[in-house]
Amino acid sequence: MEIEHFIERIEEEFEDLPGGVLKPTSDFKKVLDWNSINALVMISLIDAEYEVIVNAKDLNNAQSLHDLLELVKKKRTV
Repeated sequence: MEIEHFIERIEEEFEDLPGGVLKPTSDFKKVLDWNSINALVMISLIDAEYEVIVNAKDLNNAQSLHDLLELVKKKRTV
């Protein structure tokens, strides 16, 4: 599970986001103009792509895309 693939999938899902904007250290909530719809899209993407369930609290606790991917990896191994 590589961060580059994770970022690519997010950029594909959020069509209004220009490619190459997101970095591992990006605060995705600021870059994606965070709202409840975007949270649901992210939860759905992670579920579909990685078969991991994250919730709103998980998303709020993640400060960067790297943090979020590490959480996904951790939940996937449980």
